[in-house]
Parts: sequence; structure tokens; C-alpha cells
Amino acid sequence: MLPDISNCSIDDFRDELLIQKEVRLSVLRLDKIHPVVSGNKLFKLHYFLEEAANTSHRTIITFGGAYSNHLVATAYACKEAGFKSIGIIRGERAVQLSLTLQQCFQYGMKLIFISRGEYENREDPLFLSTLRHDHGNCTIIPEGGYHPLGAKGASLIMNLVKEKDFTHVVTAVGTATTLAGLLLNMEEDQQLIGIPVLKGMIDIKERIFSLAGKYYLPSRLQVFTEYHFGGYAKRTIELINFMNRLWQDHQLPTDFVYTAKMMYGTLDRIRAGYFMPGARILCLHTGGLQGNLSLPVDSLFF
Repeated sequence: MLPDISNCSIDDFRDELLIQKEVRLSVLRLDKIHPVVSGNKLFKLHYFLEEAANTSHRTIITFGGAYSNHLVATAYACKEAGFKSIGIIRGERAVQLSLTLQQCFQYGMKLIFISRGEYENREDPLFLSTLRHDHGNCTIIPEGGYHPLGAKGASLIMNLVKEKDFTHVVTAVGTATTLAGLLLNMEEDQQLIGIPVLKGMIDIKERIFSLAGKYYLPSRLQVFTEYHFGGYAKRTIELINFMNRLWQDHQLPTDFVYTAKMMYGTLDRIRAGYFMPGARILCLHTGGLQGNLSLPVDSLFF
């Protein structure tokens, strides 16, 4: 169930900074693919949905927090494919559901709230066995698609840029599933740059080994860990102002959880001279714009 990529584009980013540093920057607009299942989401879901379609499984169970783009994408994709969807939600049910979870509910997802302590067991075989016992034949998708199948699906993103001459590919990092997938399908002479949106994410090497079955070579992958702005789904006035400038100057919409931090880190590194003159940089816009609905009204200009 690959997405219709006809709306996807590679947009050139024009800025005086790029001229000064003699580098090129483009953005792969995966956010244009679909208003709900946008960005990298359906790529990561692709092989799970294929597996479910090829078995007797009509139920898909997955995991996430109150602001999970992955949950929304899964709920919508299951609705379109005729599957029942169940979301295991981290934390007690709030009096007012987040807009993200409201969307999940609207798309037919059953929401099951468990304590944060229980949620830590989401990969435990006994916990997963209990889910299968309670819900029958089902396909279980780990949080964020964190699984070799998710990485395999994410690797398909690079097929969109096979004919391009980019020297660097940059992506935001959550579970590192997309990062691992890109590494599986990049050219040998390209460098991959990951910008984690979580604070203290120090296990990326191990995650990539788990997802892709091999460790990365330092020459192939660089990780910049200082652009999380306080941690997952955290933001500052500086980040919000940056998002508004991106829109005003370049008509590029970003979300505060992933893509804004990725773009901020990329431009900061360009400014600092990390990229040599002649570098051709591709930033992946991994979607998730619906997450901005949780911001206070009038925070953004777009």
C-alpha cells in the first residue's frame, strides 16, 4: 500500500546564506503526499499493511503517545484498507483528548490507555501475547514502526531521489526507523545526517543495528544531537519564530516536533561551515504538520 507520490516534489531552497557558503539545499516534500498519511508514515507502514492483507489478520494494533503522528497515520490507513485499528496509548486518559487522538478516534481507532509503567512493557513477549489473546489474530506494529519492516518501508523513500546528485541527506530522528531505512538504500558516496528530536538519544548505533542488521560507518552517518529544543514535542519561542520565518521567506510549512528542528539544525550547521563548498544537501520533510494543531491559536502564520 504505497502512497500516491504524484504530489511529492523536490523544492530548491533559496537563501543568501547558501550563496555565501556555496552550497545547495533542497527539500523533499513528502508532506505533500497526503493531508493525513503524509511524510514518511505510510512508507514505514507499507510492509506491515501488506503483511496484514496477505494473512487473515483484520486488526492492526500499534502504540504511541498523545501527539503521535504514527497513530493518526495508522488509523487513517487502516480505515482506507478496511482494517480494524487499536491504539495502545501511553499514559492515563486525559479529560480532554489531544487533537491527535481525537483524529485517531474519528478514523475509527479504538484507544486503550495504559499507565506509563505498563507502556514500558510494550516490547515484552508476554505483554504482546496478552494483546493477541485479547484481540485475536492481529498484526502488531511497534511504536513509530520501529521494526526491520518499518525500516525496509522507509528505504523506499530513497527511490524518489535515485537520479539526483545529492551529497548529503538530512532527516529528523525519532525512533531512528527512517534513518536506518535511508541508510539501507543510499548511494555509497552519500552522507546521511540525523537530527534527533529527543533529548539524550545516545543509542542510535544500536537501533540501526537492530533495524538494519548492521552497524553504520561513521563516514556514512553523522548525528547532531543538540537541536532537540528541550526534548520530544518540546519547543521554545526561538523555534516558533524560526518556523514563521521559514514560512514567510520560503513558504515552507514545518511542524514543531520534527521538521522545524531538522531545518534549524541544517541551517545552523551550514552557517557554521560544516558543509564544504559545492555540497548538495537534501532535507526530508517527513510530514506531521497536523501536530501543529496542538499549539496555541495564532502561534503560527500558516
